[in-house]
Amino acid sequence: MLKLYGGSRSRASIVQWYLEELDVPYEFVLLDMANGEHLQPDFQQINPMGKVPAIIDGDFKLWESGAILLYLGEKHGQMPSSLTEKSIIQQWVLFANSTLATGLFVEASREKETPQLLNPLNQLFTDQPYILGTDFTVADVEVGSVLAYVPTMLPLDLSPYPQVLEYIKRICARPVWQKLFATS
Repeated sequence: MLKLYGGSRSRASIVQWYLEELDVPYEFVLLDMANGEHLQPDFQQINPMGKVPAIIDGDFKLWESGAILLYLGEKHGQMPSSLTEKSIIQQWVLFANSTLATGLFVEASREKETPQLLNPLNQLFTDQPYILGTDFTVADVEVGSVLAYVPTMLPLDLSPYPQVLEYIKRICARPVWQKLFATS
């Protein structure tokens, strides 16, 4: 069975979300990050960088949330066979992990980057419900997770981006999201 290693309030929750969407059995191994379990030699055999998330799938070890998501999508038949279509999904996953997350969550760049990033997304969601059209994909797991954290973690007014807000509502209304992340 696949093992997912993570800490509380870590990016492992993104991988967990996708595993649940795919209905893939897994074991979640919660590391006590405050006490340095991620820096112990046993875990550093899985990820020498000492970061989560990481997975072990049989004899295969992988770390970095975006790489894990793309691996899971490929393994479980959720990636297109066309190189160009697959590359577009990879583009969105990498965009969310680097450009979008950095632009929104790094305070020094937030004011400049927010409109540059959210205006095109707002336009995209005016024309379609998900990143690639009408179907929810791994690209939505990554982009959706970054955007869904904004209202709860940042002093950022999203009202100028009503379609982004609607997208966040769509993401957060998904049954798996509700099961994993909704608070009572």
